[in-house]
Amino acid sequence: MNQRHTSLPLQLACSLLSLLIVTGCASAPTIRSNVDPGVDFSLFRTFAFFEPLATDRAGYQSLISQQLVISAERELVARGLQRTDTNPDLLVNFSADLDQRLRITQSPMTPRGARGFNSHRRGFYSTWPMYQQTEVRQYTKGTLGIDVVDAARRQLVWEGIALSRVTQRTIDNIGPELDAAVAEIFRDFPLQPK
Repeated sequence: MNQRHTSLPLQLACSLLSLLIVTGCASAPTIRSNVDPGVDFSLFRTFAFFEPLATDRAGYQSLISQQLVISAERELVARGLQRTDTNPDLLVNFSADLDQRLRITQSPMTPRGARGFNSHRRGFYSTWPMYQQTEVRQYTKGTLGIDVVDAARRQLVWEGIALSRVTQRTIDNIGPELDAAVAEIFRDFPLQPK
């Protein structure tokens, strides 16, 4: 009976750890958005993009900007807006940032071959001294922002942000990854697809 009582907490701990590992490996971005509550979006009919975009390079449009324009235009047209070069109701801009981060984790360890015992009252005891194992991992965090501005008032009326880890797979597949991120960001846009 003592064996069953000590194995149940161990099984629960292993299940929780597995869930955290799977959740931590998920590649879906975290999406956030802010909207000006006093704005009636049904009054907007047209849009254009800022010139130059914040994601452009000095004097030319980057490949990332080109993909973002294509993806954002598709999402806005699906919501009933039309792209125009003259007197647009809305102006759209993008921002992108890559940030190097460190993740530090510590876990208690016992030397290999050390023996210990469990007590149903007090938990695990080791005959050897325990030590902390520290693991440091470097990763890249990417942030993609989309700003929508009321062109007449020159005021931000909506912004959407995607935050995600950037892996080599993401970099190798940048077009479809950006397209998916833009679609996710626009899910929170006040006008829904028609």
